Amino acid sequence: MERPPCEAPVERRGRRRETVDQALALHPPHPNAGGTPATTAGEDARATPRHSLARVAATIPAAFLALVILLATGCVHHPAPQRHEFVSLQMAIPFRLVFYDADAVHATNAANAVWNRISQLNDRLSDYDAESELSRFSAGSPHTDWVPLSDDLGRVLATAERVSAASDGAFDVTVGPLTQLWRRARRQHQLPDPDRLAEARAAVGWNAVRLRKHDGHYEGRLLKPGMKLDLGGIAKGYALDAATDILRRHGIRSSLVAGAGDMVATEPPPGQPGWKVEIGALDVAGAPAPRVVWLRNASLCTSGDVFQHVEIDGVRYSHIVDPRTGLGVTDHALVTVIGRDGMTTDALSKVASVGGPDRGLAVAPRFGVEMLVVRRPRETIEIRETPGFRRWERPWH
Repeated sequence: MERPPCEAPVERRGRRRETVDQALALHPPHPNAGGTPATTAGEDARATPRHSLARVAATIPAAFLALVILLATGCVHHPAPQRHEFVSLQMAIPFRLVFYDADAVHATNAANAVWNRISQLNDRLSDYDAESELSRFSAGSPHTDWVPLSDDLGRVLATAERVSAASDGAFDVTVGPLTQLWRRARRQHQLPDPDRLAEARAAVGWNAVRLRKHDGHYEGRLLKPGMKLDLGGIAKGYALDAATDILRRHGIRSSLVAGAGDMVATEPPPGQPGWKVEIGALDVAGAPAPRVVWLRNASLCTSGDVFQHVEIDGVRYSHIVDPRTGLGVTDHALVTVIGRDGMTTDALSKVASVGGPDRGLAVAPRFGVEMLVVRRPRETIEIRETPGFRRWERPWH
């Protein structure tokens, strides 16, 4: 491999100049040294002529001179970052890490730290695990006293509350009783019993969750009996953010962390304008071709029924539950949201899936995200997007 040109950072050059000046002040030229004192001591030491260094040599202790010459002529070679990829089943879905690092051992250690962090989040945020912090919090409803919460659960619930309020409940993490019924309905290809559905709906309501910070820590209460929180529409995005933070703490600047159809990107790969991502197409005849975006320090999350749906009595239902009906969403759509963090974009993608494109596009500007909705309400295909979405399709945006 060709050795890259050696160029010292500007701040190092500045410190080197100051050192030479100080040396000349402390050790003025000897009267018998010959020539005139160097007047270019403030210039970059790399550009100092040999005869100038000879004059300086007569005035500087030998050990210090050796250091100056080493700094002036030496070059430290840094290995070029290499591409690393790791995949692991986390939160019941495959998580994928792609990043650039010069050291393979360091890269592996960083990936293992990510998997440990996501496993920790699953222990706190899963509604499948009866022993998770989330499940134990739900099991105590209704609460008469405030319950201490971890920072992870508190942050997720705080963001969920903001998105729920802005969307008038189109996003609702209290749908747990309904999602339990709907999972069973999907397995059996049969709609839930109306009485059980009504009972489950009575335990749902985003405004029945209370959250506060006390002495710097989160505390929460659930006000209705039988409540069960389901963070499936937001926890994955939070996990992507947490994974990206772990990589950043390991000194990794260029990374892409993906979980199913959602991802968080930092700086692009070397020499590239961004991470090139192809957005999937709607699974109907005549659907528009997939679009390509270039991610850089941004998150992209998708939502819809393209990959998870069921047909019952001739009606196509999504896996995403509408908290107003207790049934899967019937709008055949693919929603893509691009924003600053995974947690927010993940939640907002569900707003458009449940509340429709009008509500989703109305809420998007409040959170500073861009949104694309491709749907087929009847026999025609409809495309709706925020004005700024297309800028992500330009490599240098």
